[in-house]
Amino acid sequence: DRRKAMLEDLATLTGGRAIFEDLGIDLSNIQVTELGRAKKVVIEKDQCTIIEGAGTQKAIKGRIAQIKKELENSSSDYDKEKLQERLAKLAGGVAVINVGAATETEMKEKKALVEDALHATRAAVEEGIVPGGGVALIRAQSSLADMTADAHDEQVGIDILRRALEAPIRQIATNAGADGSIVAAKVREGKDAFGFNALTDEYEDLVKSGVIDPTKVVRSALQNAASIAGLLLTTEAVVVEQPEETPAAPPMPGGGMDGMY
Repeated sequence: DRRKAMLEDLATLTGGRAIFEDLGIDLSNIQVTELGRAKKVVIEKDQCTIIEGAGTQKAIKGRIAQIKKELENSSSDYDKEKLQERLAKLAGGVAVINVGAATETEMKEKKALVEDALHATRAAVEEGIVPGGGVALIRAQSSLADMTADAHDEQVGIDILRRALEAPIRQIATNAGADGSIVAAKVREGKDAFGFNALTDEYEDLVKSGVIDPTKVVRSALQNAASIAGLLLTTEAVVVEQPEETPAAPPMPGGGMDGMY
């Protein structure tokens, strides 16, 4: 039933008709117009994207209203989750971004920036957002406030983690020409989204200013860094590339005539 409902959603988006054998529909009587249309359909391994389907807004809104009603009447958490997914697919939109530039080099640079923005947006949709500028990591220091260790080595590890959580905001401040230690201390005294805006050199609510990071990006960076650090602690040897020593340039020959100093 759930698969049939999803096919009906696709039919609504493309302006087609869901055809099922149990409805007694004879395939020989099907018209081409009943199959639905779209300007472009991108089919990948895990997803399918329909761009500019031929379905009318009235039909799509009616389908959305129907799903919302089913959502209100459902008592199963699993069913609610699946209904929410269907609702998001119908209510969500697809945008086409055209990137142009005067030269190929500039175009590649712009394309890379747009792709970074798209990845960040997708990550934000998945897990939400947090204040940017290293503020989220500074706030994470509060979880270490009451943490103590009996062994000296463990306490050293806690102190290292505390300093590491400050590293991003210190570097951001340094890049902006400010004192990293002063900025980190002032932001630490604040609460919630209060932070340092490197673009304006002001302390303000970064969320209201649009300085944000996807939660998934910050979380993944912290988890991956902790994982690598733990791996290095249990590593007895590390293989690295030895830099080549560049010989010093020979001195320049002296000028002038013989006998002159």
